[in-house]
Amino acid sequence: MSIPIIEACKKRKRRPKLFAFNAFGDESGIPRFRCPFRDKVRIFLEECAEVEDYQVLGMPIWCTLLVHENRNLVIPLYTIEETVKDSPLKSYCDHCRCTGWSNHYVTKRKYHFLIPSDSRWNKPLDESVFDVQSHLLYGLIHGNGFGHLLGINGMEGGSKYLFGREIMDLWDRICGKLTARKITVADASKKRSMELRLLHGVAYGHPWFGRWGYGFCHGSFGVKDFNYKRALEILCSLELDRIIEDFNETEQAKEIKQIIRLYRDLSETQLITLNELLRFMLTVKSRAVGKPITTASISSSSSSLFSSISKPFTRTGLLHQSTKPFMKDSKPVKYKKFSTVIANMDSRWPPRRLEFAADVIVGALKEKKEDCFGNGGMTRQDVRDAARLHIGDTGLLDYVLKSLNNVIVGNQIIRRAVNPATRILEYTIHEVGEKVSEEQELVSNIPSPARIVPGVDVYNDVLFLYKHVLMEYPDSEFVDLATQTILDTKHLVKEWPFRDEEDQLLTFVCRLLPRSFGDGIAEIVRVPLHATISDLKEAVECALRDTYCVTEEIEVVEIDGLEEVEDEEVLFGRVESGTEIRVRGVGVDTEGPLMHQGGCDPWKVVCECGARDDDGERMVACDICEVWQHTRCCGIEDAETVPPLFVCSACCDSLVPLRANHEPSPDALSDDLLLLTPQVDYSLAIGY
Repeated sequence: MSIPIIEACKKRKRRPKLFAFNAFGDESGIPRFRCPFRDKVRIFLEECAEVEDYQVLGMPIWCTLLVHENRNLVIPLYTIEETVKDSPLKSYCDHCRCTGWSNHYVTKRKYHFLIPSDSRWNKPLDESVFDVQSHLLYGLIHGNGFGHLLGINGMEGGSKYLFGREIMDLWDRICGKLTARKITVADASKKRSMELRLLHGVAYGHPWFGRWGYGFCHGSFGVKDFNYKRALEILCSLELDRIIEDFNETEQAKEIKQIIRLYRDLSETQLITLNELLRFMLTVKSRAVGKPITTASISSSSSSLFSSISKPFTRTGLLHQSTKPFMKDSKPVKYKKFSTVIANMDSRWPPRRLEFAADVIVGALKEKKEDCFGNGGMTRQDVRDAARLHIGDTGLLDYVLKSLNNVIVGNQIIRRAVNPATRILEYTIHEVGEKVSEEQELVSNIPSPARIVPGVDVYNDVLFLYKHVLMEYPDSEFVDLATQTILDTKHLVKEWPFRDEEDQLLTFVCRLLPRSFGDGIAEIVRVPLHATISDLKEAVECALRDTYCVTEEIEVVEIDGLEEVEDEEVLFGRVESGTEIRVRGVGVDTEGPLMHQGGCDPWKVVCECGARDDDGERMVACDICEVWQHTRCCGIEDAETVPPLFVCSACCDSLVPLRANHEPSPDALSDDLLLLTPQVDYSLAIGY
């Protein structure tokens, strides 16, 4: 339950300080003067928080009471200071490792900022506080100002009183006023089963967190910044008329045409692209929940709201390549010969190896069909296990299995479909010309989704477009790849740029050399105008000793560019304030266990998608070379278990006689697709 203002004050031994929730960190609360995070957070705890009379796992806790005047609530904001060397929690940071900060030094302190769920506002924190997923706010900032937003839960996530955007506004103000340097977030937010990073990406050109300045940080599966931007351009520029044409012969054609026509009639501006349509629909979503939408149902007062929609994205980068509509379950399926399929593949295996693997798979399916008296369906794993008795290269098998659907091998047709009883993908074979009544019966037994009525609920209409246009666009490799690229971009970051605003102080960004010490060793120091070079060295030593575990005994011996200058010389006039200076020192504990945030285990990632570092996705290590790669890139589905013995294709090749050299054919895809596809170094790539 919520805490009324009077009751919250009575629970305190002395009269607590109260701060306005919607202005905290802006017009009230955190002092305005700027200093590094390591100093600012101490000032914040001293002036804006009250220490609690208990601890969690030996860590001190401070509480800041925030008053939401519009709702007569007092909301507790807790700050927990964790000393890494004395903490029972993990010393290394998995969040740093997954966002490309593995080389950052381990800081001496971490600060956990959290607002518990509504029901926990008037209860003390317990030892499970670091594992609870229901906090309305949970953020972690290391002592050097780099941190992570770990959780936001508003009314969509269980709160009765606070919206997610209100909590996010508060967090953004706190980070800004505490002079945080970079904050990451793993965007897994959803609404009605829709991934918001995809929905908002297409509607607004940025994810939901983009409202607060969060952008691309570290893509999964080898996705780079330019891949992500190109994917957004492709999806945002999809023309509505083209979508209607491409869906013309599908089951969803009628609903898609009705949805587009309805919202075009409602809009006072012309809607041409999918970006403009989704943005308009999300603008009017709150005006017609539970009742049909018509032009008359939107009051004239909303005209200013619609006309205020910002200028639509430029419609560059259109899909020039013709895409024929794919008629799903509504017309006879077209079959292709496997020889034709592999002729268009860019494979590192020669055609004869691919054809041999296909023949082995056909043999396994035929044997199963004969044993089961006509019912020869086999799961992917069963087919794979049977084929492995004849082919040891599992990467080859996975590559071929992905290509076998509606394909003719010899005089057999290989098809795959989801068994409605088990919900597992099954492969079947049929003689050319044979009626596939069994499989058609399986498909027909799957209940068809209920038809929607466009205009009754805007979010249902948005969900329909999301599911069918973004996730199931007919016969378009560009759209599929662009959608997957955005879904694979989860790690976002916001940076607060360094600003030299103090007239009475000299401010420098001091980087410790050599750079191999760690990318995060660049601390902000401030000295008086009359400071000497010796004073600057001392300030740098204090900053590094106070921040990192491995620099507790560092001594700065020289500053680049000032080696010939005496330590007693005044600094003013020799180095301009606000610049970066590079320093060298001795006493750095490079052999200690608390070195880098990524840990001290020497493990290596080399995946065929281009990834060379951990990105938080599921991986598997080769039992011979111990190199890690994504299970998805190895052909292991998320629902499948990792095999107890895994050998990558590179090691497989070294264990069998060398096969004939085969140079991959030039990529036939257009420049648009090349911009989305991570470039793979096949000399290093390994597959399952």
